[in-house]
Amino acid sequence: MFMTKPMAIEERSMEIIAPHLANLALTDEERKIYSRIIHASGDVDYAPIIKIHPEAISAAKAAILRGGNIFTDVEMVRRGISLRTLAKFGGEIFCKVSEGDVRELAEREGITRSMAAMRSFGKRLDGQIVAIGNAPTALFEVLRLVREEKVRPAVIIGVPVGFVGAAESKAQLAAQKDVPFITVAGTKGGSSIAVAAVNAILYLLDTSRGN
Repeated sequence: MFMTKPMAIEERSMEIIAPHLANLALTDEERKIYSRIIHASGDVDYAPIIKIHPEAISAAKAAILRGGNIFTDVEMVRRGISLRTLAKFGGEIFCKVSEGDVRELAEREGITRSMAAMRSFGKRLDGQIVAIGNAPTALFEVLRLVREEKVRPAVIIGVPVGFVGAAESKAQLAAQKDVPFITVAGTKGGSSIAVAAVNAILYLLDTSRGN
């Protein structure tokens, strides 16, 4: 007999996940984010590879509470984040990867559209949340903006997936000292992971789940 009640399914899922986090030195808030990521992926092997900067959660919460926005690399991330919950605090979600000016910039500069989108955001990223779930090139570009143009997001949630550049971009994110971050090591990641991390933070601020 299978379970049919959504909350009961979720609660049972969290019970199954909990032992895999027991030996990690996590705060209650970190545990909730780890759990959401593992729940979204269906993969407990995420437990040892998730990396959360000590200031990342507080920085993200503060950005949301002051009406901050979220900037993403792909539509899958934008559509997955709970816009209704974010809107309660005055924030919006932006993704420009499909816009005409971004396509033109990408062609002109010989770069990916994801890179061009982040480049076009530029200083708009200051004090905001960046959530990258698909494109390593987008994360590399954000890190370049941080390094060379002194752009300072409140937090970078960088979990691009794949075998070309993903692990390297996330290692670079974890190594920098300027911006708090949430990431996962290696080739794992993806839009659903970025969404899970963002929504977990939103749910720390609003438990009504009005999404």
